[in-house]
Amino acid sequence: MGAVESGYLAVNIKQLRSARGLSQQQCAAKAGIPRPTWSHLESGEANPTLSVLLKVAKTLSITVEELVQAPRAECHLYQAGSVPVEQRGGVSIQALLPETIDGLQIERLEFAALGSMTGVPHILGSREYLVCNSGRVELTVAGETWALSTGDVLVFRGDQKHSYRNPQRVKAS
Repeated sequence: MGAVESGYLAVNIKQLRSARGLSQQQCAAKAGIPRPTWSHLESGEANPTLSVLLKVAKTLSITVEELVQAPRAECHLYQAGSVPVEQRGGVSIQALLPETIDGLQIERLEFAALGSMTGVPHILGSREYLVCNSGRVELTVAGETWALSTGDVLVFRGDQKHSYRNPQRVKAS
C-alpha cells in the first residue's frame, strides 16, 4: 500500500470508529485482532494484510475500497441543479440521494399535465413507496389502479409490472 493510501486508511479508520462512538478496544475485539494492531492502523504505522483490512471493513460496516480512498468530507453540498434529472415520457425523475447507497434509491417524480410513465420492475422482493406531494397520481400495479391525492402514500411490491399516471391537466409530484 502506498504512503497516500496508508494515510487515508489511518484517517478513515479513526474517523469511522469515533463516529460510531467505539473505543479501539471494542473495535479490535469485534474484528478479532489485537488492540495494538488497531492502534497501529489508526496511527498509520501498520502494514496490514488483506485479511486484517477485511476484518476492519466488516467491523466498520464499509467496504475495503472505502477504507483506503480519500476521506469523505463531513458534509457535501449539492447545489440546486447539480443532480441530473432524467425524462421518461411525461415524467421528470430526479434522484434525492446523489450518493449511492446499496439497496436504496429515492427519487422525486414530477408529472407533466396528463403525464405518464411505465415503471421498470425491480429485483424480487423489492418494495416501492409512492408519496403524492401535490396533485393526483394514479398507480396501476398487477392490473389494479390506485388513486393517490396530496399526502397519500402507497406501498407496493416493486418487482411487478407497474405504471404511473397524472390524470389531471396540472402538474403533480
